[in-house]
Amino acid sequence: MTNQEIVRIAMEQSAIDLHCNAEDLNSGHNRVVISQTDRRARRYLDLPFFCNLVSYGKNIVASVIPEIMGFVKDYINRYPIEHCFETPNIHRLSREFEKYGKSVCFMAEYFLPDVQLQKPLPCAYPIRVLGSSEFSGCYTKEWANALCEKRKQLDRLAVAAYDGERMVGMAGASSDCETMWQIGIDVLPEYRNQGIAAALTSRLSAEILQRGIVPFYCAAWSNLASVRNAIRSGFRPAWVELTAIESEKAVALIDGPAAKQEERFEKGD
Repeated sequence: MTNQEIVRIAMEQSAIDLHCNAEDLNSGHNRVVISQTDRRARRYLDLPFFCNLVSYGKNIVASVIPEIMGFVKDYINRYPIEHCFETPNIHRLSREFEKYGKSVCFMAEYFLPDVQLQKPLPCAYPIRVLGSSEFSGCYTKEWANALCEKRKQLDRLAVAAYDGERMVGMAGASSDCETMWQIGIDVLPEYRNQGIAAALTSRLSAEILQRGIVPFYCAAWSNLASVRNAIRSGFRPAWVELTAIESEKAVALIDGPAAKQEERFEKGD
């Protein structure tokens, strides 16, 4: 699989999620579309969107409810792409969305593998490839990024590092859609900063690619450890997303389940 094919597959999936054409994501012209449900969408998405902005770098596609089409079109055409995903401009979105009981909640950067850069990375500990039956007992807080208890049925594959019989790191793959699996990574605190996360992430990425599936990786912009892990593992930034949800749900996430349970914001090593 080439880098060009990987990006094409990712854009085709984003187009399904957003209810637009894949060409819209690389056209150089902003577009606003009406969000709709689609059984082929990434399985953790709550569709239809109230407002979801996506950019692969050349333009923005916004998938929204009809009532805010005009406002969002004005917003994405008023500012440069990068400023649409940053404060203080986001406050303008927030003020408008409050009228509908919605808030900007998720903002993330997504990474795709660069096949010319990906390679096996050294690990001081033995690595094992695990099937779903082998990690079925690992749905604990230590592995809450690598695995997702909320959607166990989607967790298909994992690789883990062991110190003797003790699992010290795990990268898991979630089959979030037919063509793309998302990677999550956890390393026990006392074993971090040894390169375990990068070794596991790169190994799992290779395993996924061998199966004809595109691996992808998500990180919050402020999670520098996770971003650095993605880069060390041979991933490169591909697209960004901003999502607004019900304000009550957004507030509940502050003291409730971490955002990783919705977007899998992984912890790096």
